[in-house]
Amino acid sequence: MKPYQDLKTRTKKFAANVWRMCNDLPNTNAYWAYNNQLIRASSSVGANYRAALRGKSNADFINKLKIVEEETDECCFFMELLLEINPTLEKTITPLLKESGELLAITVTSIKTARSKN
Repeated sequence: MKPYQDLKTRTKKFAANVWRMCNDLPNTNAYWAYNNQLIRASSSVGANYRAALRGKSNADFINKLKIVEEETDECCFFMELLLEINPTLEKTITPLLKESGELLAITVTSIKTARSKN
């Protein structure tokens, strides 16, 4: 599988796994606000990665990857926050935090590589 295909699959799987985790959280107003942000950010990671692959120029590619970077970091923040609020979520959130950290590292490296081609 080509690297970009692998990342398309990983970012989509990440969004689906975050959704499943959020769907299992208590249905309260307090959780709902964080769930909403986390679901939006996690799905934006995959959507913007796909948009980056269709970038019209190297600069467009980098701009879209910067959005992926920001949204992935936002996912990390909300998962860390949920973990702070409810430590019993550790078993569920830890693998998602690991994946978001890996996606973030890959994205940052890709941005650096793309910038070096200018």
